[in-house]
Amino acid sequence: MSRISGSQRQRRRRLGEWLPQSEDHIARFRLQLAEQARAHARRAPMSTVVEDLAALVQSDAVLRMDMTNAIHEALDEGHQLGYESIDELMRIIDYTTTYAPPFSESSLVHCPLNAVLDWPMCMPSGYALFRDPALNAQLRRVLNYWSGFLSGPHSRVHLTTDSPDGWFSPEADGHIGMSQFLCHPHTPSWGFSSWNDFFTRRFKPGARPVAEPENDRTVISACEAAPYNLEHGVKLTDTFWIKSQPYSLTDIFTHREIETARCFEGGSVYQSFLSAFNYHRWHAPVSGTVSKAYVVNGTYYSDAEAEGEDPGGLNDSQGYTTAVATRAVIVIDSDAAALGKVACVFVGMADVSSCLIDALPGQRVRKGEELGYFQYGGSTCCLIFRPGAIDRFIPTPPYDDKASPLKVNSPIAIAR
Repeated sequence: MSRISGSQRQRRRRLGEWLPQSEDHIARFRLQLAEQARAHARRAPMSTVVEDLAALVQSDAVLRMDMTNAIHEALDEGHQLGYESIDELMRIIDYTTTYAPPFSESSLVHCPLNAVLDWPMCMPSGYALFRDPALNAQLRRVLNYWSGFLSGPHSRVHLTTDSPDGWFSPEADGHIGMSQFLCHPHTPSWGFSSWNDFFTRRFKPGARPVAEPENDRTVISACEAAPYNLEHGVKLTDTFWIKSQPYSLTDIFTHREIETARCFEGGSVYQSFLSAFNYHRWHAPVSGTVSKAYVVNGTYYSDAEAEGEDPGGLNDSQGYTTAVATRAVIVIDSDAAALGKVACVFVGMADVSSCLIDALPGQRVRKGEELGYFQYGGSTCCLIFRPGAIDRFIPTPPYDDKASPLKVNSPIAIAR
C-alpha cells in the first residue's frame, strides 16, 4: 500500500464538500466532538444499538484486534483522532446518534462519523475491519438509529437564520440558494419537520425543467451531481479492488441478478457524485417501465487499498464502492428501442446513507419523474447502458471536480 506525505494530504481534494478540505479543521472537529461525547456520557446512558455494536466488537477476537490495531496505526502515524481505545470510540459514536450538523463556511462537517473514522478506515488493519459483514450489519442499525433522530423534531436545532451555524443564515444561503426550494421562511424551521426533511427538500416547480421531455433519445441526469467517471466496455466480472477500480457488473447488481448484469456486459457506465449542499432526490433519466427496484445492503466505511491513504474519506474509492457499498438499483425498460434497459445505481457512502426507493417494478415513469432519494449521507450515482446504446455523452472526460454539479434533468447523453 502506498503512503503519502503530509503535503500531499493537504493537496488532495475532498469531493462534494462533505468534509472540510483542511485536515487541521477535521482534526479540530474530532477533538471537539470527543470532548462533547465525554460530557454526554456523564449525563446520558449509551443507546442500546451502540451497546450492541460495542459488545460485538469486544466479543469477537478478530474484530477487537483489527479495530484496536487500526486505531493505534492511525495514532502512530501522528493523526489526531480524539480517542485512543475502542471504548472511547464507542462513546463518540453514541454521541453522534443525537448530532445534527451545524452550518460552517470554513470547516463544515456534514458526515461526523466519517470524520471520526477517517484515518482508521484507511490503515492496514482498517481495510478488512470495515468489510466485515457482522460489523456492517451492526453499523447499519446504528446509522438507522441516527437517521431516526434526524427525522424527528429535535434535529432542527440549526434550522435557523442565526449566523454562523444556521442553515438559513445569509452565509449558508450563499451556498444553497433556498429560493429554489419549497419552503416557508416565515414559519419555524421554515416549515421543515426535521433535519432529514430539510436535507431531502424539493425544488419549486419549474426550477429544474426536463430536457427534451418528448425526445426519448435524450438521456438526462438522474441527480444534481458532478461528473466523476465514464467507462466503456465494462465486464461482467472484474477486479474492482485494483487501482483503476474497473466496474464489475456482477458485483454491482449482485449474483442473484446475474441475468440483469448480463444485459449490460460490454456497455458503458457514467458515474457522478453529489454535493453536500445540493439536491438529494433521484429522477428517471429516461421514460419507460421499471423492471427492477431493490436495495443492496453493503459496507459503509470501506476503502480500496489500491488508493493508498485516502484522507478524503471515500472519495478516491467511488468506483470500488459501486460493488460493495449500500445501494439502490433501479432498472428501467426504456421507451427508446435503441436504449433498451437503462440501470440506475444510487450508492450511499458513509454515515446514514439510506437509499429509499419510490418507483417500484411495473410502474411507468416519465423522464424526470422522481424515483427515490438519499437521506443523510454522502452519495454517488451510476447510469449503466447496454453496449452500443449511446451515440455520444455530453459531459466527457477529463472532468473538473471544481466545476458546479450538473443540474438534475439536464442532458447527459444521446442514444443512437
